[in-house]
Amino acid sequence: MRNVFVSVLVMMMATSQAMAQGVSFEAKVSKRSLGLNERLRVDFIMNENGDDFTPPSFSGFRVFSGPNQSISNSWINGERSFSKTYTYFLTPTRKGALTIAQATINIDGEIYKTSPIKINVTEAVEVPRDPNSPEYLIDDNLHLVAEISNTRPYLNEAITVVYKLYFRNPLRISDGRVVENPQFADFWSHNIEIPRLKVENATYKGESYSVVVWKKSVLYPQKKGKLTLEPLSLSLVIDLPSNRRDFFGNRILQQSSRTVTAGRRTINVKPLPEKGKPVNFFGAVGQFNFDALINKNALKASESFEIKLKVTGNGNLKLFNLPKLVLPNTLEVFEPEHSENVKTTLSGMQGNVEDNYTVVPRFQGKYPIAPVSFSYFDPKKEKYFTLRSSEHIVDVYSGPVANNSNDNSSTAIAKQLLTNTDESFRFIKLNPNLEPIVKKEFWNTKLFYALLIFPILLLIAFLLLVQRNQRISNDVEGSRLRLANRLSKKYLGEAKKNLKNKTLFYDALERAMFNYLKARLKIKADYFSKDKITKILTSKKLAEMEIQSFIALLENCEEARYSPATDAKMQQDFDQALSVISNIDKKL
Repeated sequence: MRNVFVSVLVMMMATSQAMAQGVSFEAKVSKRSLGLNERLRVDFIMNENGDDFTPPSFSGFRVFSGPNQSISNSWINGERSFSKTYTYFLTPTRKGALTIAQATINIDGEIYKTSPIKINVTEAVEVPRDPNSPEYLIDDNLHLVAEISNTRPYLNEAITVVYKLYFRNPLRISDGRVVENPQFADFWSHNIEIPRLKVENATYKGESYSVVVWKKSVLYPQKKGKLTLEPLSLSLVIDLPSNRRDFFGNRILQQSSRTVTAGRRTINVKPLPEKGKPVNFFGAVGQFNFDALINKNALKASESFEIKLKVTGNGNLKLFNLPKLVLPNTLEVFEPEHSENVKTTLSGMQGNVEDNYTVVPRFQGKYPIAPVSFSYFDPKKEKYFTLRSSEHIVDVYSGPVANNSNDNSSTAIAKQLLTNTDESFRFIKLNPNLEPIVKKEFWNTKLFYALLIFPILLLIAFLLLVQRNQRISNDVEGSRLRLANRLSKKYLGEAKKNLKNKTLFYDALERAMFNYLKARLKIKADYFSKDKITKILTSKKLAEMEIQSFIALLENCEEARYSPATDAKMQQDFDQALSVISNIDKKL
């Protein structure tokens, strides 16, 4: 008897030690050495389900794809076999000795770490390519190109950047989104709206392609020298033919995800020439017309008139200042009102900008308005031009007469000005219909009663909230049902999102079924067999048909890992899962 006891004790200790040592978490790579143009697969594998998976930073690499999650859970001769894998596909960003750092996972409250892996990245290598492989088909038939109108513009000269996606048979683009948009940090930029993406026929490097214009921008460089255009990156879902055929002999399409980048482009911006630069040049670059317009040539001293400096044409209309208007001291000039009527197209800014001055004459007389000069640089002719407005004469035929002979006359004129400026300030509203402010006692105001009632309402709301929370906390059965519903909806929702992916769909569906029962029946085990499920549901006096439906769904999930499943079959299993859980929930 004593020997038997010792043997049992030894077996228990060995089992305990095996369980303690049974958890494994490791990293595996597809290769230890690769070229700069090759890809690396990294798998993080665990034999027990865990939480809070944290990948390494992948310093020196760019994550091309991932994480992709896969789960294997099976029972063979009563022995459970479980495996969960997180997969990443990486591309190196530099040569040399790189390291895949540690990943971490929480399994049953314990933190497990993978070992670092050394990777050697060499020069780009010549990779033999299979013309029928998806990678070859995509690389050879898909191109994202940034087409620039001028790579050597002058400072503030308009250039256009058009991003075009070229593709051809056998590829089809089923979906796409922008991953990274260029910011154009050293440019004034304007994006041309594209109402909808349209596929057209085009030629790329002498061959026929389909093309989609993805983005159009107009840029005005604000710095001279070499400037960099950041790349546009797109994430695409591509349909391409596989080696399998359907019943009618047509090739079955398979989907592949690919991120394409237009690549960085360099612009060499030329400074504006110093030779021949006018003194009154304020940065206008383009082709322009200029004029100074006056709305009145004859008026009284008590009236006002307007002078409009207007520039019209094609160029950087929003990026320069108009010349200042200089007038005699006897004309009172107000700050100009600036307005713009500019439209930006692929050819640049077009329209007009203007400064509108309001002028009030102080005395009668004839006032010459001297011509105003405006200078600009024409990048096409590579030359400066200066435009001059016409000279105007403004006749002020009525008002005080300027007299600077003595102080008394000046004072008299000032007094006369004050009495004859009604028209000068006609824009001021003389009858604003102002109402006197009537002070009310605070205790008899709406604010007083609102502040009085508000704490009472707040107290009532608080009491109702406390009562509701107590009712919910006392409703143990209701809380349990709500928890079961949340869990089933969570995992069934995950399954619904993966209806196009057989593996992920059936993994999520199986988890939904197990976790619903665990929450609904308060089962703490991580996993329980179909026999145990049958016994539990039978003890709950569920109908045999409902039990069989639940077990059949679990069997479908297991079989689907090893056999093909159509979209219709997956949708059928999903609908059946909803029905089974609903029926069981009503009777438990």
